[in-house]
Amino acid sequence: MTTDRSDAAVADTRLWHPFSDMAAVRRSEFLLTRGEGVWVFDDEGRRYLDGTASLWYANVGHGRREIADAVMEQFGKLEAYSAFGDFTTPPAQELAARIADLSPLEDARVFFTTGGGEALDSAAKIARRYWNAKGKPERVHIIGRTGGYHGTNGYGTSIGGIEANRSGFGPLMPQTSQVQWDSLTALEEEILRVGADRVAAVFAEPVIGAGGVLPPPEGYLQGVQAICEEHGILFVADEVICGFGRLGHWFGSERFGLTPDMLTFAKGVTSGYLPLGGVVASARVAEPFWDEPGNMLRHGATYSAHAACCVAGLANIDLLEREGMLAGALELESVLLDGLKPFAANPLVREVRGGVGLLAAVEFTAEALANGAPAAAFAAARERGVLVRALGQGIAVSPPLNITREELGVLADGIGGALDAVAAASVA
Repeated sequence: MTTDRSDAAVADTRLWHPFSDMAAVRRSEFLLTRGEGVWVFDDEGRRYLDGTASLWYANVGHGRREIADAVMEQFGKLEAYSAFGDFTTPPAQELAARIADLSPLEDARVFFTTGGGEALDSAAKIARRYWNAKGKPERVHIIGRTGGYHGTNGYGTSIGGIEANRSGFGPLMPQTSQVQWDSLTALEEEILRVGADRVAAVFAEPVIGAGGVLPPPEGYLQGVQAICEEHGILFVADEVICGFGRLGHWFGSERFGLTPDMLTFAKGVTSGYLPLGGVVASARVAEPFWDEPGNMLRHGATYSAHAACCVAGLANIDLLEREGMLAGALELESVLLDGLKPFAANPLVREVRGGVGLLAAVEFTAEALANGAPAAAFAAARERGVLVRALGQGIAVSPPLNITREELGVLADGIGGALDAVAAASVA
């Protein structure tokens, strides 16, 4: 879309955007000014359907006064205080208890962070520290999967399975590896190669998100858990994308009948209204730290258990419950997928995936990928008032959970028009 922008908008920005080619972005930022429900608006007043819930997280939609008002009330009491030592606040206590009760882990404990990347690295350090506390300090190896995305901190980058995110940074964390995302045989072989008595944990997203929206093969996740149990390895479910209703349950682990040793969360816990993440740890993992005096976990963030952020989480969970959004996600998952299925006939498209919660992806053919189809489709959809996410293999959608059937139709129409336009341009 070519439009006249204000002088401020075309000036060389001082903002260094994450995951961005700043040489291209520096004078052409896309400026959003407000949001309402599943819609966001740019600085020229144009409306866009937010087909990605921003970065997979705006589960309850934009502009929810209930969350804003609850946070403002907390600001008037106590905005935040450190949770180090024995300090705490009522919102931190309440949210920890609520998340523990909602999780599939029995007698769970909750360790708060300020986002998903921190949550992942916290879980990795807890796993290694757990084995140290159990007298097995040699158990440090951590296994991830190809296509997996676990944030961009040290451990997350090292066990992540998207090669482009790992390259160019020099040596990463040692004693980490990845296995084929859908192969139990590959996992078993890697554990035997490393030595089961040296493996601390296996990390897996219930549904791989940024790596292409890949639902697990039937029985795969249950098989991962069984292998971990057989070898005494901790199983960690990365629920940063899948948690808080995205898969139609509070956590994706519930959908697949899993009881991991730990799970990580972020994004949907506040729907992005304030930054918050964390780790839910089982009684097994918490035991050496909670029952043995002096066995301190020397790890944590300055803003861990931030009071106002915890209030945002509580208000967000209230909305998810009160408006039945988890059930809505289950009801609409087939509607979303059915709206995208016809695009499999487009010459650009290799596969359409979805049907597990409000997540779906359109994967392109190798030829289309070589010709830059993901970026072109992203731009063409935005031209049509629909925001999607360009991935390495195609485009993904993950709309707010309060989207309607009619709005899902708008989403599908925008994507369909974009794909047709890109296909037409490729043969012109």
